[in-house]
Amino acid sequence: MPVSHLVDRAGDPVDELRRLVVGAPRAEEDQRRLTRLLLRAGTGLTLVFIYGPLIVIGLYAFNRNVTQKWPIERYSTRWFSVAFHDEGVRDALLLSVLAALGATAIALVLGTLAAMAVSRYRFFGREVITFAVILPIALPGIVTGLALQATIVDVLGPLGFTFGLGTIIVGHATFCVVVVYNNAVARLRRTSGSLDEASADLGADSWQTFRYVMLPQMRSALLAAALLSFALSFDEVVVTIFTSGAQQTLPIWIFAALARPAELPIVNVVALAVIAVSVIPVWLALRIAGGAGVTTSAAASVRAQETDV
Repeated sequence: MPVSHLVDRAGDPVDELRRLVVGAPRAEEDQRRLTRLLLRAGTGLTLVFIYGPLIVIGLYAFNRNVTQKWPIERYSTRWFSVAFHDEGVRDALLLSVLAALGATAIALVLGTLAAMAVSRYRFFGREVITFAVILPIALPGIVTGLALQATIVDVLGPLGFTFGLGTIIVGHATFCVVVVYNNAVARLRRTSGSLDEASADLGADSWQTFRYVMLPQMRSALLAAALLSFALSFDEVVVTIFTSGAQQTLPIWIFAALARPAELPIVNVVALAVIAVSVIPVWLALRIAGGAGVTTSAAASVRAQETDV
């Protein structure tokens, strides 16, 4: 059989190569489109899985009936007024806010000091301190709660300490410190220690260096950590059960009110309020953490320090 006949039957090699070259980008484009479609579908399913139940609770807060039934037949805002005038809800809300503010304040001080020591100085046992600071957030909340309760009852009890706002703040601060520490360490590791040395060379003492050099660089990270700490403390349940005694924070009030069916509509309203209170600081923390530049803060710090010195 002639060779030319075999070539004609197999097709022109140049045309085959051109077809492969042109078809490859199309296949890659189809693959990218499929990948984007799958990613969008996966993201949508994840968001529905996470936020679907929260949306249901939000809708039930506007349910006019005492009993919950889906779909909701009639909507009303009457339960918002009832919840606002409920003395138990207001007391629990006030206690939660005070506990969150106290825990956040303690966490800011202790977490910042620990972060500065670990990131700016080298000493024996530095890694051990890092592990010890981070460990509480990894422990189960029930273990931390039991340990705190035993300490309050058996060790501090004979000294006159009792369960109350102070014990709640201490319990919440154990894990809020970790949030502040992680944020502060991450920010300090991205900044140069030469600015601290330059401040000392210009005659500034430790307090002036911290105030005019380190704090401006850490400001946005600390503010974001404070907002996250407030949100974590405000929502805490497990540790609060072991450290609150007879007092009730807002999450504990919700947990106790679930056993009273007549108060279920109020519980839904309070749950919606807790969701809103939790979302706001987290959103602000994300905005603050992503909106500040280290270089600008450092430059402003150096100018402020030179003016002071």
